[in-house]
Amino acid sequence: MYRQRNTRPYGGRRNPRFSGRGQGRATVRTFDPSSIIASLKENRSRMDAPSNGESISKEYEVKNKFSDFAVVDRLKDAILRRGYDIPTPIQDQTIPHILNGRDVVGIANTGTGKTAAFLIPLINKVLKNGNSRTLIIAPTRELAVQIESELKLLSEGLGISSVICIGGVSIRPQINRLSQKPKFVIGTPGRLLDLANQRKLDFSRFESIVLDEVDRMLDMGFITDIDKIISSLPRVRQSLFFSATLDPKVQNVMGKFIVNPVMISVKTADTSGNVEQDIIELRGRNKTDVLCDLLDQKEVTKTLIFTRTKRGADRLHKDLSRINFQVGVLHGNKSQNQRQRALTAFKKGELNVLIATDVASRGIDVRDITHVINHDLPESYDAYIHRIGRTGRADKKGVALTFVG
Repeated sequence: MYRQRNTRPYGGRRNPRFSGRGQGRATVRTFDPSSIIASLKENRSRMDAPSNGESISKEYEVKNKFSDFAVVDRLKDAILRRGYDIPTPIQDQTIPHILNGRDVVGIANTGTGKTAAFLIPLINKVLKNGNSRTLIIAPTRELAVQIESELKLLSEGLGISSVICIGGVSIRPQINRLSQKPKFVIGTPGRLLDLANQRKLDFSRFESIVLDEVDRMLDMGFITDIDKIISSLPRVRQSLFFSATLDPKVQNVMGKFIVNPVMISVKTADTSGNVEQDIIELRGRNKTDVLCDLLDQKEVTKTLIFTRTKRGADRLHKDLSRINFQVGVLHGNKSQNQRQRALTAFKKGELNVLIATDVASRGIDVRDITHVINHDLPESYDAYIHRIGRTGRADKKGVALTFVG
């Protein structure tokens, strides 16, 4: 259990529900996870207790190796160079259906390997049919960059062309790359529509379409943009749809986008067992002072801190930089180049602290984050789950701490 001096591990009196804060201003929607964390710890204690019973739950058993999949030898070699051998459950179940040309709906938690699950068969499709083109739509710039990065690693030496179409950077190089008819176009809804409106991008020319992290797109208000793009797609296409949840709003989009799909779900729990969750009660203490005490502890080596607002992120960045922490900041007011530089420096270990808002956090895929700290409460349960899912990845352990009080 993670403990801090003079604090209780969690506050049992709190309830995991939304609350409004602030007087004389717009209500701020927040979610306090204290009671959920208390319940998790109670359940864990019960599970650790001796028992004569046998568990009836059974995890999915992977049936294949990557070498077993019906992809061309050049791609198998590229996958091997990437260091992949045994697929994750979502990859094991999804890749054969996509290779067979089926439409797929994949429901999976973040960090389960779904990007490679759709890229590998789509790369194979291009290698077998040079005319095949794929459009991949992601909710944020960071996720789009991450997808293209994985694409380049998986297709190294295979002559696969791509372009990333996102805001925050000049549109002119993107227009130039689109004129060369790249096999993969990866982008965010707003920039893709902007390019389509300028007649630089024709959605009807794509044979394969991927909607990735649809629940997040809807949370960010992209429903109208997504509807416009879907209405412009060719009727005959292969459609791949990925989301962490399947609530009514997501199902509504799915119904417009995909017909008679293979449904695959590997979502067994909202939170990974690799993430230890805890509460830090402030009880009147200065939040920045408490944060600095945490960051000074030797086991806290790479930390992602979430704030509610861009202004709060900048203020915290200034405070921590002043006392010589190696810290970066990531939010919607930063240019794409600034955001990418901060994320790259964090990945390389040049920064050991990164501050982010929720809107900029999707696509942060750094496997050795030891701690996630909720400096400000998230706005919802889903936002909380997404935040803490940034640690405890790739079978590593992580700690998620939330400031309350």
